[in-house]
Amino acid sequence: MEYNGASIQLIGVNDPAFSREGDYLAETILETALSQIQIEVREGYTILLAHRPEHFRVYRDKNIDLVLSGHAHGGQFRLPFIGGVIAPDQGFFPEYDAETYTEQNTTMIVSRGLGNSIIPVRINNRPEIVIIELDRLQT
Repeated sequence: MEYNGASIQLIGVNDPAFSREGDYLAETILETALSQIQIEVREGYTILLAHRPEHFRVYRDKNIDLVLSGHAHGGQFRLPFIGGVIAPDQGFFPEYDAETYTEQNTTMIVSRGLGNSIIPVRINNRPEIVIIELDRLQT
């Protein structure tokens, strides 16, 4: 697809949740899935829809430009100046709970989302819908 004269590729991968063998196998499944997707637009911009932010290293290593993620529910409970307290598959004080993270040429936006996790209560953690505006892309 093109936007403002720049090529954009939107891709997605299945959630590797079916693998209960541990993080290593889940990351291997993601790496394989991303390798099988033919990323045609190397000189353009690639956006990945990925459920799990805890695999940011995999997305970064595959040179994805923008990752849109969730799953952490903002850390369910948030402490001022500290952030999220607990997130699914990241445990206590998750590294990727909400906000924007950038490493090398990859940016990941993690939404707090609208729903709750196992605990149906949010503390200091308002639900959110993230709106992203693509501006003129530099190639």
